[in-house]
Amino acid sequence: MTTYPVTIKNTELLSEHGFIAGEWVEAHSKKTQPVHNPATQKLIGSIPWMDQRETKLAIESASKVLPHWKGHTALERANMLMNWYRLILANESDLAAILTSENGKPLAEAKGEIAYAASFIRWFAEEGRRIYGRHVPHQKHGTRIMVIQQPIGVTFAITPWNFPAAMVTRKLAPALAAGCPMIVKCSEFTPYTAIALIKLAEQAGFSKANGLAGVIQLLTGDAVAIGKEACTNPIVKKISLTGSTRVGKILMEQSATTLKKLSLELGGNAPFIVFEDADLDKAVAGALICKYRNSGQTCVCANRIFVHKKLYKDFIEKLTAAVSQFKVADGFTPDAQIGPLINDAAFTKVQHHVSDATAHGAQITTGGKPLAHLGKNFYAPTVLSNVSPDALLNTEETFGPVGGIIPFQTEAEVIATANNTPYGLAAYFYSRDVGRVWRVAESIEAGIIGINEGIISYETAPFGGIKESGMGREGATEGIQEYLYTKYLLMGGIDT
Repeated sequence: MTTYPVTIKNTELLSEHGFIAGEWVEAHSKKTQPVHNPATQKLIGSIPWMDQRETKLAIESASKVLPHWKGHTALERANMLMNWYRLILANESDLAAILTSENGKPLAEAKGEIAYAASFIRWFAEEGRRIYGRHVPHQKHGTRIMVIQQPIGVTFAITPWNFPAAMVTRKLAPALAAGCPMIVKCSEFTPYTAIALIKLAEQAGFSKANGLAGVIQLLTGDAVAIGKEACTNPIVKKISLTGSTRVGKILMEQSATTLKKLSLELGGNAPFIVFEDADLDKAVAGALICKYRNSGQTCVCANRIFVHKKLYKDFIEKLTAAVSQFKVADGFTPDAQIGPLINDAAFTKVQHHVSDATAHGAQITTGGKPLAHLGKNFYAPTVLSNVSPDALLNTEETFGPVGGIIPFQTEAEVIATANNTPYGLAAYFYSRDVGRVWRVAESIEAGIIGINEGIISYETAPFGGIKESGMGREGATEGIQEYLYTKYLLMGGIDT
């Protein structure tokens, strides 16, 4: 294996293989794909470039182990998940270092993601013991009606690069707790975090030695070939994707022939609204963490920041002052707050959005330029004022550290503008008027609303969007329901 560019105490976490049928394997073609550190461009290693063949093998393995795994009691599954949870926490520092090395986010932020990822495992270990049915009053003498829930079957997950730990566990944990095997296709940009997590899952008991080969599997490689096989193979009953709306539509179309259950957490265009009665300092603090966390590379980032004209000037001054003080550096640099963008395409998109906004009349109050002295993919955290409604910043998901500020005058106006998008994942607003809080929360078309808060993701709350931001929910009670189907039992011949 290529020498890893960070110090890892538990070297057993590292591998350049996929995990199929309880074995760490190469691609049958022997093809590999290099993985680079986005901050330094140094080679981390190479992963197998798997395709349809490995996908079929993984699906067959999952199908074989399904009866055995769903036959485990809820308590047995919970105990194994808790073993995995404890191992993740015990290896938190190593996992965070791996994550920062391939994703670029600051190390402190990476540690936070590892803790967040572990929280889903703990939650669903518990939630799996609360899969309840119900008794329904019967309609005919001599009968009884019962409703039960059962595992949906073999499941498949496609995870993104921006949260390479949390998106793996947010999908795997509920599937496993429900009694479903799951195959994970991780991002080719950030495979080592997923590999390390699966290594720990194997140590926790999800192993061939325990007769559980195929309960958890990991594929790396050709997303098009792997995804198409997962969508069209009738053995797979459920697919969960976190990715772009474009890819979500492709998977939905490909899955139509087998009528799979889908969970699609797709793109967003989140509004962030600051009303005239808002606590200005709290709104600025919320915008800082909501917009610039992970260098703005999150699906729930504020993408359009609307500020009432009464507070507009003060908000821009305060936000600009704070953003200009961000420490931009390699994620391993002490006190780093902003890391690099993930790759050339992401960097180019951010540059294009800023130049388009200025061409439409926006003014740069801080940032607005590459930081070439730091490396190839570093871009200065940016604030833009007077952003035109026609700018790409308002119509596309920027996925970068760029905050465009737009003035507004009335509540009705800003709600209409906020809803004028095909997306509906997250939205945020700041107000101290109780009546307005209810009106706006109920009027904004989004699946998640942050009210006077810039961080909205917790394992105990249902995460997901509406409109072209997808369908289904992850986390909370709703998260495990995605991996169950409902069965109605009518029993007759009962003497009364």
